[in-house]
Formats: sequence, C-alpha cells, structure tokens
Amino acid sequence: MARLLVVDDDPDILALVTARCRNAGHKVLTATSGQQALEVLGETPPDVAILDVGLPMMTGFELLTELRKREGMTDLPAIFLSARVQQESIDAGRELGATYLTKPFVASALLTAIDRALPTDDGDGW
Repeated sequence: MARLLVVDDDPDILALVTARCRNAGHKVLTATSGQQALEVLGETPPDVAILDVGLPMMTGFELLTELRKREGMTDLPAIFLSARVQQESIDAGRELGATYLTKPFVASALLTAIDRALPTDDGDGW
C-alpha cells in the first residue's frame, strides 16, 4: 500500500500506530524525534507523514517544514497526531495543510485520514 513515516516520542503510541498501519498493509518507518526521522528517512520520500506535535528538540510542525524542503517532498501529505487540543495548535497544523487528529485517537479515524491523504490515481497515467 503506502510508505508511511511515523514519528512519536511515546513508545506506546509509536508501537500502536505502527501496528495498526502495518495491519492495514502499509510499510512503516519509525522515529522518536525529528532529527531521527530526518536520518532514517533517507532519500526516498514517504507517501504520508504521521507526526506528533510535541517532539523533543524539534516540533512536529518544524519537522514537517524541514521534510518539505527536501527534493520530492514539497507536497508531502501529513497527519498530526497530538495530545495538544488547543485551537492554536490545531490551526497551526491545518495551516500547514495537514490533517490534525487528537490523542487518544480512534484507529479507524487514523486509517481513514491516511487513505484521504494518499494521492489518488485519476487514470491519466500521472
């Protein structure tokens, strides 16, 4: 299916999201910080990034901005999965063009958000 980058500093959330995504048939790369994500990603862009907002050293917002500076990732679809429920955080995520889901989350809502974020094949070969 899709190649996903999942970044969360909570090992339980990271394991849960990874398991749900893999069970849905996705390939998952994981990281516990923005810096680690930049290192493990390599040159192949993910199809979707699923990012926690409250990461150590670099917020999820900053990480998405850095990822989108890389070649082939300027339009990288993203989903923020965060315990930050303040409207300013939600607005900041949406201003980056991302879906914003709050923790605790419903797995089916996350999988639906991933499906919606994936590029669609409109049949014209592009």
